[in-house]
Amino acid sequence: MAWSTTDIPDQRGRTALITGATGAIGLETSRALAARGARVVLACRDTGRGHAVAARIGGRAEVLGVDLGSLDSVREAAVQAHHRYDRLDLLINNAGVLLPPCTRTQDGFEPHFGVNHLGHFALTGLLLDLVENVPGARVVTVSSLAHRLARGGAGDGVPGTGRAHHRAAAYGRSKLANLLFTRELQRRLAGAGSRAVALAAHPGVSATGLWSGVPTWLRPVSTVLLRGMAHPPAAAALPVLRAATDPLVRAGAYLGPDGLAGCRGAPGPAGSSRLSRDGVEQRRLWALSEELTGVRFGGPGPHGVAGRAAAVRCMRTGTAGARA
Repeated sequence: MAWSTTDIPDQRGRTALITGATGAIGLETSRALAARGARVVLACRDTGRGHAVAARIGGRAEVLGVDLGSLDSVREAAVQAHHRYDRLDLLINNAGVLLPPCTRTQDGFEPHFGVNHLGHFALTGLLLDLVENVPGARVVTVSSLAHRLARGGAGDGVPGTGRAHHRAAAYGRSKLANLLFTRELQRRLAGAGSRAVALAAHPGVSATGLWSGVPTWLRPVSTVLLRGMAHPPAAAALPVLRAATDPLVRAGAYLGPDGLAGCRGAPGPAGSSRLSRDGVEQRRLWALSEELTGVRFGGPGPHGVAGRAAAVRCMRTGTAGARA
């Protein structure tokens, strides 16, 4: 029997923070959670648009400004979240960029890696104390079928690693990074005895605003692809919603559409590349991400005093670093 939004358990009393919540999959995810009673925090760069979306969603929808391409903005958003909330039940790392025209983020990173991975890595680390001891809490990170296109390490292509910047390849590496991050985070959560778990999901193929960055010469191809293989954003959001809410989904799982080679269909278990399951690569990316962002989760897991103290120092002093 196919899983749908009618299967989402009652979310009353729960708070969900969703990045990229004002468009397509993020919007559909926010709408569905709010409809089931959740307090939904729309974490977005354009707060004016966020407030308009919050009004449309209704219920307990709120707005939190954050630009994932700026570590300063991520730190400020974390400070604001700590002022407003004493717990988060769901942290859904959904926002992303695809083939953006810019060549560097504000901190000097390749934009796919900087926004899709590093911004979420830093945000998760700085908010983890709001999640880690909450019964049933989940960190869900949105990856993509494109992670299979990645060759070499997920961190290749950032300044100083020697890999030339090709935008499609960079997008694939950022989506590989999302999976590597999720699996290493789950390992650390489990090792620390946390009550929270980490999961990942991918939406398949959907006609969302991400495709607006496709170069003009590729648009005929993308148009044919979307017409023949895509499903609507409401359907594409279902793997994310199932990862976030289905009590039967195991910790560390990866979900996606179950039909047409993962492009569309009902949400279920998804396969991933061998590289995404490489424990050595998971730990290597984690160490690189700590170095680049200045956010350290601490000790054998992200939950000890060292990890929290580092996060607080980072928020208060702005010590997150970047390679220029």
